[in-house]
Amino acid sequence: MSDNRVTLVTSALYPNLGPDEEKLPAVLRESGLDVRIAVWNDPEVDWEEAGVCIVRNVRDYAENRQAFLDWAHKVPRLLNPADVMEWATDKHYLIELEKRGLRVIPTTWLEPEANLSKHQLHCRFPAHGDFVAKPAISSGGREMGRYNANIGNSRMKAITHVYQQLQTGHSMMVQRYLDSIDHNGEISLIYLNGVLSHCVEKKALLTKRDEHEVATEMIGDDGMVQEDVVIATRPPTAAEWEFGEQVRRATHGYIRDRLGHDQQFLFLRVDMVRDEDGGYYLMEVSPVDANLYLSSVDGGIKAFADAIATRVLW
Repeated sequence: MSDNRVTLVTSALYPNLGPDEEKLPAVLRESGLDVRIAVWNDPEVDWEEAGVCIVRNVRDYAENRQAFLDWAHKVPRLLNPADVMEWATDKHYLIELEKRGLRVIPTTWLEPEANLSKHQLHCRFPAHGDFVAKPAISSGGREMGRYNANIGNSRMKAITHVYQQLQTGHSMMVQRYLDSIDHNGEISLIYLNGVLSHCVEKKALLTKRDEHEVATEMIGDDGMVQEDVVIATRPPTAAEWEFGEQVRRATHGYIRDRLGHDQQFLFLRVDMVRDEDGGYYLMEVSPVDANLYLSSVDGGIKAFADAIATRVLW
């Protein structure tokens, strides 16, 4: 095996990578790398011979997270590392980041082992306004819904949704929906090797259908995951940059202190939203399979290729 071999890891949903990264292999080859693409659960792949493996479009990991993690821990050279992915594929990590001083959206955590009845769920939902229910382990908007606490039909759908998920062993998160998301969308900051690369604004993922109904299931009829819609790419404001740095430092500090990794992430996406007072809430971080919006910004593909080449060749 050559020292410059790189395998871009994907899923059967995206056997040739997603549209955002379809040009990445060619640019990596221009950097002198021997590039392959492989599906993570393909039994024919010899991961011992795969070189440095970089997880990209594994949007199906949440369907069988344990199998994905078992695979990741067996890959000799994986970026980002397997134990980082284990931590980051369960959104309970937000509890740890909040303890480290980060401002996260207030969350009610509902656990399967609590054996909550539907009435008990009803009592744990917000008393008014829109709210979001989603699994702690999910990717691409699967099983995430927006509901209205004041509309009986919507509240009943939320109870049914959450109850079914809990009954099948999934931890659930309930968060008040922030109106600022409808007005301002979401913000993603993309870091490559610990340095901010670019910032994107995105359309709200969960949108109302009409005043009496709200979005529920986020999987399309074709079984594909919900993709983000980029509104604009731009430099971050000073406040966005500072909040993003707080998130990056806290996340890296946790990984260093608890998992023993002192290298920066090859890639990290920080998703954040504005609050009503001009500050920010952290929605999530992803060093796993996040869309990095490389095709939405000039030089994005080249920047990621350079970041990969730095880690492989130096």
